[in-house]
Formats: sequence, structure tokens, C-alpha cells
Amino acid sequence: MHPNTERVAKALRDRGATGAIRELPDPAPTAQAAAEQLGCEVGAIANSLLFDADGEPLLVLTSGAHRVDTAKVASLVGARKVRRASPEFVRKATGQPIGGVAPLGHPAPIPTLVDVWLDGHDRIWAAGGHPHTVFPTTYEELLRITGGTPAEVE
Repeated sequence: MHPNTERVAKALRDRGATGAIRELPDPAPTAQAAAEQLGCEVGAIANSLLFDADGEPLLVLTSGAHRVDTAKVASLVGARKVRRASPEFVRKATGQPIGGVAPLGHPAPIPTLVDVWLDGHDRIWAAGGHPHTVFPTTYEELLRITGGTPAEVE
């Protein structure tokens, strides 16, 4: 198991999550790629998107069927500007590569917003710290294990 995935698996166990890491045969750098391999709706994929909010990391877990409205998110978190983070910013904040960022298992806690639209799915799939890994969860569990705040981010 990749070291990033091991950290995520440990974080899941430590927080009492019920789902186990699953390795995919092909990388899943996008929600569409993950949904195709898992045989689920793209909306059931929890995209872990890291943003730069006035120089600080902000994680937005959004439905794979949505685009994040950065102006709306900035208003929600009280930031002047929210923009997509560079690959270097993502790696520094999460320790994980773009395309495999998990909602937990980071070097330090990251403020997190969780798209309320994910609540429409009984099972949600999130990245496991590497582009080849995912884990199943529920909306309520995702909120609990990330300490996230429910939000309309689209």
C-alpha cells in the first residue's frame, strides 16, 4: 500500500470510519474516471478540491457532478479571494497529489466544507490519498471524520 494510502487508512480507523480502502485498476484523477470504474453515478464521488483562501488551505468536498463557485465559497468562509491551489500548494497542505487527495490524513487539519448535494447518495466514494485508491462512506460519516461543515458550494 502506498504510504499516503496507509496514512489515510490509519486516519479512517482512528476516526471509526466503516469503509475500507479499495484499490482501483486504473488511476482515477477525475470524478468521471472514478465513477466509471466503480459503476456509480458521478454525483456520488466526493471530489476533494483544495483551494487557496487568502493564502490558507481550504478543502471543499464536492459532488463530482458539481463545479465549485469560488465567490460563493469565499463568502461562506469570510475570505477575500478563493482560488484553485497550485500542485505545490496542494502537496504541501495535504501531503498528497492532485487526483488522489483524500478528505483526511493530512499533516495538519484543514478547514473543510462538504457539499450538501452529497447527502443525496446512500454511498459516497472519496479518494484514498493516491490516484488508484478510494473508500466508501456516507454523508454523515464524511462530516464526522473530516470535522467538515455542510455547505452549498455550487
